Amino acid sequence: MSDLTEVTIYSDGSSRGNPGPGGYGSLLHFRDTGGQLHVKELSAGFSCTTNNRMELLGAIVALEALKRPCRVRLVSDSQYLVNAFNQHWIEGWLKRGWKNAQKEPVKNVDLWQRLLKAAEPHEITWVWVKGHAGHPENERCDQLATAAADGENLPPDPGFKG
Repeated sequence: MSDLTEVTIYSDGSSRGNPGPGGYGSLLHFRDTGGQLHVKELSAGFSCTTNNRMELLGAIVALEALKRPCRVRLVSDSQYLVNAFNQHWIEGWLKRGWKNAQKEPVKNVDLWQRLLKAAEPHEITWVWVKGHAGHPENERCDQLATAAADGENLPPDPGFKG
């Protein structure tokens, strides 16, 4: 039995147009030593980005918010994100020098690399849930992401090239 803190992260991304204004929303759920549940919400928007970039960034920012190694259950409605780990796409991309199975460059390499670094100290289980299906935490993440995408004076996504 590990003494790692258990954290559940819920994450979602949104883009108004693809590309277009976008945002991410994430929830972190964890219990303190007294058993009290704590919830932290994170979100931000960008003036021009893609849905996939925001799906990745939501997970990244939540993992980067953890101050020590944790046992994480990361829940997302993004098959792009979850399948990259559960179906071992990442391993293939790394072996091929960030090329996909068709030998084309993997999109969003900047964020995949940042995600791998953010994930490194943690034990993560990647869980896919159907989006827009009434899952309360996923719905809240969607609200945070879309509100962020609809914000004013949004900064550019520094890694988006489009």
